[in-house]
Amino acid sequence: MPEQQMQHTVSPFANGNGYQYPPRVVITGVGAVTPIGLTMDETWQALLAGKSGIDHFSRFDTSELKTTFGGEVKGFDPEKYLDRKEARRLDPYIQFAMVATAEAVRDAGINFKDEDPERIGVIISSGVGGIQTILENQHVMESRGIRRINPFMIPNMLVDSAAGRIAIEYNALGPNFSVVNACASGTAATGEAFELIRRGDADMMIVGASEAGLVPVIIGGFDVTNAMSRHNENPAAACRPFDVDRDGFVMSEGSAVMVMESLEHALARKARIYAEVIGYGNTADAQSMVAPHTEAVGAINAMRVALRKAAQVGVSPKDVDYINAHGTSTPLNDPLETLAIKNVLGEHAYNVHISSTKSMLGHLLGAAGTIEAIICAKVIETGWIPPTINLDNPDPACDLDYTPNHAVQAKVRVTMSNSFGFGGHNSCIMLREYKDESK
Repeated sequence: MPEQQMQHTVSPFANGNGYQYPPRVVITGVGAVTPIGLTMDETWQALLAGKSGIDHFSRFDTSELKTTFGGEVKGFDPEKYLDRKEARRLDPYIQFAMVATAEAVRDAGINFKDEDPERIGVIISSGVGGIQTILENQHVMESRGIRRINPFMIPNMLVDSAAGRIAIEYNALGPNFSVVNACASGTAATGEAFELIRRGDADMMIVGASEAGLVPVIIGGFDVTNAMSRHNENPAAACRPFDVDRDGFVMSEGSAVMVMESLEHALARKARIYAEVIGYGNTADAQSMVAPHTEAVGAINAMRVALRKAAQVGVSPKDVDYINAHGTSTPLNDPLETLAIKNVLGEHAYNVHISSTKSMLGHLLGAAGTIEAIICAKVIETGWIPPTINLDNPDPACDLDYTPNHAVQAKVRVTMSNSFGFGGHNSCIMLREYKDESK
């Protein structure tokens, strides 16, 4: 191994110089492509301003749909970021992921020449993967014949292809896979990267999720289940988590990516640290494929598992300052998530700041959890809590502090982010403010 690659390499079995096992894990870089911004900074500023990214669909005919709007990524030209030939070759979900990753890597200040590639891994999740590639080639086959199918179809459609392509881009030879956990995928990816670093399999993980599923068949599939909002007269006000007038979720697209490292590795390269990852829980409802558990059992258990791990670093339920709620704006989710938070935090639930940023971003499906984890890190960094917009008539069953309509300032040290998905999947990730305990 070249000498310059050795200087930041951390043995998982090191035991000198204050090294802890399991190692502490921190976030050092963030990137995003969302309906309200083509960078994480643009997205963050729009969130604090209470800006909605929801509007009528612009790419296809909606005349047969009951829901005619969603959160499209606007103004995204892949050729501004990627080689022209490759940009045309890649499915949009991979394009989004590569652009978000490039931002996160820049933000983290990584010089890959100084790193051991075998100690860098990639997890990029997705709910539906390269659905646009599948549909385009289905049309080609039906109209022009099977021999005209694009030879790049298979590597573009696979859910784990974004992770593979990003590993190639950065010569990351460590753990590489995708987590598919429905709408909890991004949170599960974050948690699995946390565990990989804790068990010594990597020093650094590029982790996130990406989704580009705003196509008629997916929208239509949700449309016939009556799961989406039908506030077609005012799309920007359609996603109304915890409001008595909520009537369904709003589907979106985009990508969010983080760089996560062992604390020792981050300190060795003098990286800026956003926050420390301290807890992760992943559970199943084992009750319904499409509805949350009627007593929120899986959600409660996911939060409790995350808190159990957080307790290893001295964090208790009463220390939680902010929760980024799953907050989908569906009739069932919001009161059940409220119930779960109360069950886990007890009376302290009424002291916690909560918001659903889906009210502005819409629901990025598999990518929702990663952007929401990044938002938690930004809340810790800045002391600003983004609002839940459109919360004008609170549901009496949802009686916690959901930060209605305007951002607020608060000292936040410990955060929790919840994600729940079809199939009864539940994930929770916890962060805290990083403090150098050696001083």
